[in-house]
Amino acid sequence: MSEIVPRKPIENPSMPQPGAVFAEQQRRALEWRHSTATFRRSRLNLLEQAIERHHRQLRKALEADLHKPGPETDLSEILPVIAEIRHARRHLSEWMKPRKVDPVRLLPGTSAWIRHEPRGTCLILAPWNYPVALTLGPLTSALAAGNTVMLKPSEFAPATAAVIAELVQETFPPAEVAVFPGDATQASALLDLPFDHIFFTGSPATGRIVMAAAARHLTSITLELGGRSPAIVDATADLASAARAIAWGKWTNCGQTCIAPDHLFVEESIRERFVSALTTEITALYGPDCRMSPDYGRIINALHFERLAGLLEDAIRRGAQQIGAPIVAGERLIPPTLLTGIRPGSAILENEIFGPLLPILEFKNLDEPLAAINDQPKPLALYIFSRRQATIDRIVRETSSGSVGINTTLLQFLHGNLPFGGIGGSGIGKSHGFFGFRTLSHERAILQDRLFLTRLLSPPYSRWVRKGIQVLQKLA
Repeated sequence: MSEIVPRKPIENPSMPQPGAVFAEQQRRALEWRHSTATFRRSRLNLLEQAIERHHRQLRKALEADLHKPGPETDLSEILPVIAEIRHARRHLSEWMKPRKVDPVRLLPGTSAWIRHEPRGTCLILAPWNYPVALTLGPLTSALAAGNTVMLKPSEFAPATAAVIAELVQETFPPAEVAVFPGDATQASALLDLPFDHIFFTGSPATGRIVMAAAARHLTSITLELGGRSPAIVDATADLASAARAIAWGKWTNCGQTCIAPDHLFVEESIRERFVSALTTEITALYGPDCRMSPDYGRIINALHFERLAGLLEDAIRRGAQQIGAPIVAGERLIPPTLLTGIRPGSAILENEIFGPLLPILEFKNLDEPLAAINDQPKPLALYIFSRRQATIDRIVRETSSGSVGINTTLLQFLHGNLPFGGIGGSGIGKSHGFFGFRTLSHERAILQDRLFLTRLLSPPYSRWVRKGIQVLQKLA
């Protein structure tokens, strides 16, 4: 998503103004406060049917925006949303049940429970790299939790944004779900509204702007950001399997994936063999010339292409060796590229790559990659390739990340019973399945007093009240 700056929104008479739609959604949110599981499932059904109706259009739009192959669209964009909808539909009644909590000795004679209630009116600010999955996935959780929603798709994927707008407008009245295409000016206008929750996916830099805007209204927020997600490959790893998993995870969507392996730490003794295995897998996936492959994408736009080209040029100028075909500027094509011998101070080691460039760093002792990882902001994902359980356990124990993949990449995103999200600079809050439902719900604490404890604890503080307080102190 582009940077958001506080500018006056452009008046567009053909588009409803955000403030008017927001007021309608607030009124509808009051009605939805008591919505049943049956009603919410009906909204999820409508969304699934709409995706199926627009399936072909979404495929064409993603091909136009990202040169994304149809099967990859199905796997990485459509399937995650359909799975999310069906998972929520199956479990919604269970999630919505008031949850009794265990009594505590401090408050004898009371009972307590938690109700998951809608937050109200939510804003979803979506990114360009997976513009269907990262727009309609959070929408699924918001609808399951009983919220009304305003969506802002990314202007960097305009064809997909147009299909999403059509899909939503055909399916939901604006008082329930509304779409506001446009650039940073539109996003800024939306952020001026006092939403009950904001769900943002994008860069850490823009996330700070969104968080500051949310703070003005004390709005709760979910930030799904990114970070430099590392992978560690030790000498015990199955090299062929590790190479296939890393190649798939890195070059799906042309590397424009927030949980793609950003850089590799490879044990020195296997470095040459692993590089060879990786180049073999690249050819197996995309052929000898990825330019001719129907399965390889392109960089989203000229701005990001030039940024990646600059990282590559800087690394080579400082002495790195490039393994891969030349870039093709006119097609926004950057082939799968390995970089070895990277020197300290290279920009590619300091910034999230978010593209098809893969630095390979050697290590002799596991202390080296652990120190390097812990010296950086906490990543969204960490990948471990090893057959030594003690090594796996140590890496998990001595690092922090949003998620961990062991001998795999990306698949943790598809697991409906795992929370997805970052920590620190890689994000705030969780999504997917129950965790998305909980994030977009208010957990309301309810306590019932059956013994009228307040009569025993309130002034005047007589001898009996003081004794009662002493008893409670012993019970606590």
